[in-house]
Amino acid sequence: MAKKKRYLTATLPDGYVKTIGPTAADFTHYWRIVAELANGRTEVFWGHTKSLREATAKKAATADAARQRGWSRYAFEIVELTETPA
Repeated sequence: MAKKKRYLTATLPDGYVKTIGPTAADFTHYWRIVAELANGRTEVFWGHTKSLREATAKKAATADAARQRGWSRYAFEIVELTETPA
């Protein structure tokens, strides 16, 4: 039997809301990097993972990415996903 598809929602501390779905994947956490470039522009990277451990591993790699891409500063955030009705 196929897994039930559902919608997942992440609400970040700044009020940004991201909805993922419909999906049958077992995602539990959402991560976001807001990077400021040397020229003042901003880039946003995001994704979802199946565990907090997996999301935390992305955070560790972010410092290397900042050096390689020349970000003047960045913010990395992880929030838990909650299931929401369709």
